[in-house]
Amino acid sequence: MKFLITGATGGIGGGVLAHLAKKIPKSDFAASSSRSDAVKQFTDSGFQFRFADYNDKESLVKAFAGVEKLLFVSSNTFDNEKRTKQHSNVVEAAKEAGVGHTYYTSLAFGGYGSDSKVDVQQAHLATEALLKASGIKYTSIREGFYSEAFPLFIDWAPSSKTIRLPNDGPMACASRAELAEATAELMLRNEIEFKNNIALLTGPKAYTLTEVARMINEFTGRNLDIRRVSREEYVTETVKSSGKPERFVKSRISWFDGVAVGDGKTIDPLIAQLIGRVPKDMRQVMKELLEANPDYEWHQNSNPIRY
Repeated sequence: MKFLITGATGGIGGGVLAHLAKKIPKSDFAASSSRSDAVKQFTDSGFQFRFADYNDKESLVKAFAGVEKLLFVSSNTFDNEKRTKQHSNVVEAAKEAGVGHTYYTSLAFGGYGSDSKVDVQQAHLATEALLKASGIKYTSIREGFYSEAFPLFIDWAPSSKTIRLPNDGPMACASRAELAEATAELMLRNEIEFKNNIALLTGPKAYTLTEVARMINEFTGRNLDIRRVSREEYVTETVKSSGKPERFVKSRISWFDGVAVGDGKTIDPLIAQLIGRVPKDMRQVMKELLEANPDYEWHQNSNPIRY
């Protein structure tokens, strides 16, 4: 088996799978998921399928058997302890199964550096350390922040009247579809060597969170009140308006602090080199989405890919 794509029911995994299908025979790769109900979805489309549960190392070893190149899509939990444990299972299984090369979907906070304090980045840094210590061949693909996830970045919903920012800074976001395409192209090429085994995929331009909020006004005709607020007000009001757990909202403070010190500003040309064109910037993606649907909402685990 040349390629195995984990997380194939998600956005990045599904996008990589769809792009590979345009490039190579389906006999060369397989989809993988922890969702046993996903089998028919893939087999009906002519894909091979292997069950793999990040919580079950034995299922991973079985799924990874004979795989030359593995796309290891990061777990979708925001619980860093749980995510690190799941990722440890994947790394150990890849080593035990003798996978030729593992491509891990990390995150771009901190650019090429490994000292970001952003909460969500910590499990990614821990996973990169596990990969390095394992001795297996790997590339950590630090995927840019999804432009489509702009509602998450500023806690916006169609009913929002106010955007509260406890801090601000630039983010070089990229289209999730183009990130998936670039990831697939990276896997299709001979194993490229990167400094510290890091491939950084970003958008071509960085926008501040204030600019993101203003673009919502521009593209929808809204008149959002954009405020800089204290950490305390941000947590209290966001919990009240969104219904999200206070623990999660507090962890989001580190995201704002991270972009304020430049953790999201790094721009790299690699994505353009891989897909052979200038990638869309965040403004282009937001314009397309909001002009098509002014009440657009982001759902992390949705997969719009059709095979």
